[in-house]
Amino acid sequence: MGKLGTLCFFTFEPPMPAPDDGPENTRATGETVLRYHLCWKHRDLDGVMALYHPDVTYNDFFQNRVMVLNELREYVQSSMPREPDEALEHSDRIRLDGNTAFIQYRMTLRGSQGLVSFRASEAITVRDGLIWRVNEYASLVHESAVNPARQGSTRPAVSRLGLSARQLGFMARDLQTYFERQQPWLDPELDLQQVAKACGYTRNQLSYLFNQVLGQSFYRYLNHARLRHVLAAMDAAETSVKVDEMAFAAGFNSISAFYSCFRQHTGQSPKAYAKQISLRARTQDAP
Repeated sequence: MGKLGTLCFFTFEPPMPAPDDGPENTRATGETVLRYHLCWKHRDLDGVMALYHPDVTYNDFFQNRVMVLNELREYVQSSMPREPDEALEHSDRIRLDGNTAFIQYRMTLRGSQGLVSFRASEAITVRDGLIWRVNEYASLVHESAVNPARQGSTRPAVSRLGLSARQLGFMARDLQTYFERQQPWLDPELDLQQVAKACGYTRNQLSYLFNQVLGQSFYRYLNHARLRHVLAAMDAAETSVKVDEMAFAAGFNSISAFYSCFRQHTGQSPKAYAKQISLRARTQDAP
């Protein structure tokens, strides 16, 4: 007869929760995350870095980036408020659940066209008293100065491009530097794609910068640069000038667009403006 085998019975138990995941750890989690937030607020780069776990994973979902510890110092340094008028403020209390905390904050950057705000929420997981995982969900909003009576009806525009407030500042500065040094507006065929490529950004990123941060379209911005060029040439001219030729030389490819931009900016026609310059010059030359 065959040999009867031995029957073995195994008891399966549900997996144990993570050692730091439980209501008893809520207070410790809150203390760690509060220190983390305060280090950001007080611009303490070393303090922020000291709170990251050696195995930290940082997920920036809008920029579609996943970073580990050796990548975070540069990221934090570039994102942290630096200037006196930049700030990082809680927009809600820290919400806690075991080893996980949820925070919401607002970072502000004051630009030439108004207040740019960077809003974010983070789910932060703590392990061994250190930040082990961060899931960041962020958006950018542009809020122009508005009449207080209408403020309640004003809705900010929201970016889906994953740009931080500091990156917007860099973009605006790069754009201004490019225009000042290269004078690209002199090319009548210039388009947004060319400017984006020259500045090192995507077309969508620059489009957002123009429309939501600078508060104007690319072509409006471009024509204003061309107009400034024409006005400077008119003011510097020592003899009568042919304004239409100046307009074409400055990159305008439509006289009607030039005249419309000119009148909108100066409140006068080019002919009236030139006459005013001529009269002013004669007055200055009179004994």
